[in-house]
Amino acid sequence: MKQEVTATGKTVEAAVAAGAEQLGVPAASVTYEIIEAPKKGFLGFGEAPAKVRVTFVPTPETVGLAFVKTVLSDMGIDAAAELSGLPGGRREYFISIEGDAASVLIGHHGETLDALQYLTNLAANRREDDESGSYTRITVDIGNYRAKREETLRRLARRTAEKVLKYKRNITLEPMSAYERRIIHSEVQNIAGVTTNSVGSDNNRRVVVSLDGQGRPARKKPAEQTAPAAPKAPRPLPKNKIQKRARFDETLPEYHAGDCYSGDAEIDKAEAESDTDEI
Repeated sequence: MKQEVTATGKTVEAAVAAGAEQLGVPAASVTYEIIEAPKKGFLGFGEAPAKVRVTFVPTPETVGLAFVKTVLSDMGIDAAAELSGLPGGRREYFISIEGDAASVLIGHHGETLDALQYLTNLAANRREDDESGSYTRITVDIGNYRAKREETLRRLARRTAEKVLKYKRNITLEPMSAYERRIIHSEVQNIAGVTTNSVGSDNNRRVVVSLDGQGRPARKKPAEQTAPAAPKAPRPLPKNKIQKRARFDETLPEYHAGDCYSGDAEIDKAEAESDTDEI
């Protein structure tokens, strides 16, 4: 939503600067319309100041800066916040906060600072009048903390890699944000013989530094898969079972050739004759 004020000054430039000051934004970020041009007059008579209408249309980065300044003011922190753009023409900006009292906004390993940066980006990109769909990224830093933290993490990555190579075992680091994990991955990939991967989920996501080739179990290729095992040969029978089986086999011919078998045949013959009589 655009903001407008009417301001006056001895010159147009002075009037624009006064209007920008009323809006609380840099003079370079406003547009203006001259309502009345300044008049010099004669001997102090007929002199009139310039009158302009100053308009400011908030951009994501200025909204983010205003949000940070509001947080500092509401928390009673005496610190200054400045906005600067990153080179390359990308929609990436940097807000630097300077002041001794601002250190309370860093938190443990920068957790509070990360939360402030997240909220700043959320406020900056939540504009109903922006239909471009583009995203503006804003990095918030306090007293050059992020550069110091990055160097600390890179030293940690190198020291951990040395321990992995020396003791031949994996080392799991403490939970880190995605930004900090990227720093660890980036530093370790330049060290031969070690590799990294992330484990866990959400706030418990960690980096594991391991020997190269031992970080994640490799999947077997089809050619490397184990073939089905051959069937086992049947176990030999004990001697006592072999003897029983032999005696049983010897009795089978006697059964089929003896009276039991012929008796069954006679019963079948009698039943057949009985069936004939009934017919």
